[in-house]
Amino acid sequence: MAVSMQDVKRRMRSVTSMEHITNAMKLVSAAKLRRAKATFEKSNEQFHFITQSIAEIFNNTTSIPERYLEGTREIKNTCYIVLTSSKGLCGGFNSNVIKEAEKLIEEHSDDSCIVSIGTKGRDYFAKNGINIIADYPDPSETISFLATQKMSRPIIEQYDKGEIDEVILVYTSYLSTLDQQVKSVRLLPFNPETDPNVIKNEKEIEYEPSMEEVFNYLVPKYVETMLYSAIVESATCEHAARRMAMENATDNAREMLGELELNYNRARQTAITNQLIEIVSGSEAQK
Repeated sequence: MAVSMQDVKRRMRSVTSMEHITNAMKLVSAAKLRRAKATFEKSNEQFHFITQSIAEIFNNTTSIPERYLEGTREIKNTCYIVLTSSKGLCGGFNSNVIKEAEKLIEEHSDDSCIVSIGTKGRDYFAKNGINIIADYPDPSETISFLATQKMSRPIIEQYDKGEIDEVILVYTSYLSTLDQQVKSVRLLPFNPETDPNVIKNEKEIEYEPSMEEVFNYLVPKYVETMLYSAIVESATCEHAARRMAMENATDNAREMLGELELNYNRARQTAITNQLIEIVSGSEAQK
């Protein structure tokens, strides 16, 4: 029984240490979440205004260059931009994004390639033999808009050359601190009829210096803005998922610690009872 008590005490110390670690990580994640959420909320309105303005231009013209329109080329090569984290301990955040990307790849019989942002997605797809054409291991929260421009440029160039026929962004969308949802958004080619919220303008739009030049400028800006918006949102979701995972781990550790304390007290009471029985038995034996 003494050995059992010693084992329980050793396990209690281990669980207590784990509870301290997970609780500290929860507090750190909560602080990072507050900062990331403030950045997301501040920038979300601006991103929405920019993307909505560009979408209105796309929806209010019939002269979009054909290479940017859906149905003008056969989809043979699809590029998936997959946003995962570079760290673990964030629940199902990474696995949900990977499952969504994997499902999309399996649904399409075309050749697929991956642009990986975050190491978790890169490691998984590299292990499974998926072609990774670009890899950005930096955490989402550290990626600037300038870095996003550098990421987008080679993707757009490959699309213009016909090396890529479709670009799909797979990331986690922030709904609330307790609820995040994986989304897949097609960036290219563009379908002007897919957004019912865009207001149609009956006036004819003139482009200077030319329609081709305007769209050659707008399309990269649209992709860059959409990608950076998704990166900011994904970073917010990552911290929310990690905070929740660490809170659950802390609660589980405390629950386990309570059970261990109960087992320890039972073992201690049993040991005391056995000692009393031995004392009484020895005293009666001497009579």
